[in-house]
Amino acid sequence: MDGQRRQDIRPGQIVEIVLKQDQRTGKRTRGVVKDILTSAPFHSRGIKVRLQDGQVGRVQAIIG
Repeated sequence: MDGQRRQDIRPGQIVEIVLKQDQRTGKRTRGVVKDILTSAPFHSRGIKVRLQDGQVGRVQAIIG
């Protein structure tokens, strides 16, 4: 799954996100979802989440 639909993302899932500073390179960071920050049901660039380690970015892939 690509992380564009809010209904596909749940706290506790392992995801790959792109941090704001990595948007140009597309470097992905893997982590566990703590909070879902985007309130809209869909976002073309990915739903914004906060990982358990505090990093914030847009979901690019849902791992588990």
